[in-house]
Formats: sequence, structure tokens, C-alpha cells
Amino acid sequence: MKTPLILKVATRDQTGRSASRRLRKVNRIPAILYGKHSDPEKLSVEAAEFTRLLKQVAGRALLVELDREGKAEKALSFLQEIQRDPMTDRFLHVDLHEVKPEEKFEIRVPVRVTGESFGVKNQSGVLEIATHALRVRCLAKDLPEAIEVDVTPLNVGQTIKVGELKPVAGVVFLDDKGQPVVACVEPVAEIIQEVPVAEAAVEGAEAVPVAGDAAAAAAGAAPAGDAKAAPAGDAKAAPAGDKKGAAPAAGAKPGAPVAGAKPGAPAAGAKPAAPAAGARPAAPAGGAKPWASSKK
Repeated sequence: MKTPLILKVATRDQTGRSASRRLRKVNRIPAILYGKHSDPEKLSVEAAEFTRLLKQVAGRALLVELDREGKAEKALSFLQEIQRDPMTDRFLHVDLHEVKPEEKFEIRVPVRVTGESFGVKNQSGVLEIATHALRVRCLAKDLPEAIEVDVTPLNVGQTIKVGELKPVAGVVFLDDKGQPVVACVEPVAEIIQEVPVAEAAVEGAEAVPVAGDAAAAAAGAAPAGDAKAAPAGDAKAAPAGDKKGAAPAAGAKPGAPVAGAKPGAPAAGAKPAAPAAGARPAAPAGGAKPWASSKK
């Protein structure tokens, strides 16, 4: 048996949530020690001391020797459970399982993969660890730090199960023999999905008419053969001095008067347009007399 780690602990009398909160405020972690041959014992441990212990354990299956204040006898145990705050990751509680050197006990031992798989190296496979810890039964002196699994001969599509593990002296595997531990699988093919991209309209390009619109436009247009061109000799040019223009087309709005042209006289019987609401009357022209009021 390897030399166990040492952890200093103190006995606590108070229990409950309030007592546990008071312990955490002074940087102590509530703990409990239980076993087959003794009653549960309530303990507390320094947070800094426990953090150093975890760094030494480093994920291995190791025994811890408890140095209790006021007791000469040291208790041999292992870490059964560690509770943490999910938000702050602060230690909340520690469970310690007491064991006897001369008795076998059950413990979970981590799996450690060694070697390089043939399937990963030469067949582009992917190594998957299905079981990260195994349940074993052994004496304290036979406790292994980890269960080593050699994956060197593992090809793609092959699996190492509990029943195929290399035997460890003094250790009995308690998990099902058919339970997979490590497997080498084919890589998942990458699925590439083509997304149709709409072609942007070219700036400045003319729109192509739809078949139906083109037919309608062709039907409404006058045929070229029916159009009669006016003979060149019959065309009479308007004299340059003629001030009268052609009559406007039906529905067309009259154009703005030419600069300098005098407005035409109103038709007989036509009334002048009323001024707009709030509009001021125009000032009389120079020399013109204002209208005389009808009232005297």
C-alpha cells in the first residue's frame, strides 16, 4: 500500500444549514466520515487544506489518512463525494468513506488510456471513451491509482469491454463484462448542404418581358405594313411667321404662357375667379386708381 495522503480535520458539534453557512464564512468546509464499523462523525476541514489535497490526488484513486484533533488514532478513508456550488464552484460538503486495511471495500477507479490506436493512426478513426471509471473491490494495499487500458491494437469498429481488460492483481471488476470501455469508431461524415443564392439583378440592365406581356404588347402595336407614310411632296411646312400653333390634343393640358405674351381676354359673361381664403388683394398698378367703395 502506498503512503496515504494526510488531511487535518476537526470535530464539529453543530449541524444544519445555518451551522454549515457559518463554517463556510470562516473558510471551513463541512464534512462527514462514515463506515461499516463506526457511527457517522461530523467533521470540518480548512478550505485551503482541502484544495491542496485535491491537487495531490489529481483524479487518482488514493487513500486519505485523517488527522483528527483530540484523537491519537488516525482514520483511513477515501473521497466518496464532493459537493460544489454550481454557480461559484465553491466547496459545499465532503463525504469521506472509512475503510479498514484488512477488509476489502468497493471504490470507483478512473480509466487511463495508454498507447495510440492503430485505427486512429492509420484508418482515420476516432477514439471514444465510453466508461471513465470502473467499480472494483480490493484491499487497501491493492488499490490501483487507475485502470490502464492499452488501445494500440484497436482498429476502426472494434471495442474493448470490461471482460477484455487486463487483470490487476488483487482487484475484482464489478461492472458487467459486456460493458464497453473504449471504442474506435469511424469519423462522422461532414454534411454539406448547398444553399441556393438568388442572383442579384444587374444594375442598369433592361427587364426581359414575360411571354404574356410581350404578346399583349405586340397585339396592341400597329403593324408596320398598315402604316402609311405621308408623301414627301404633300407635306406642308408651317410658315415661320405664323403665330398660331396647332390645336392641343384632346385631354391635354395647356402649356405655360410664353414670356412676354399677354393673357387673353375673358370670355363674355365669365365671372372672375374668387380670391382664395385669406389671400390679400393685389396692389394696383402704377397710376391706376383703386376701386371706389360703393358705400359713402
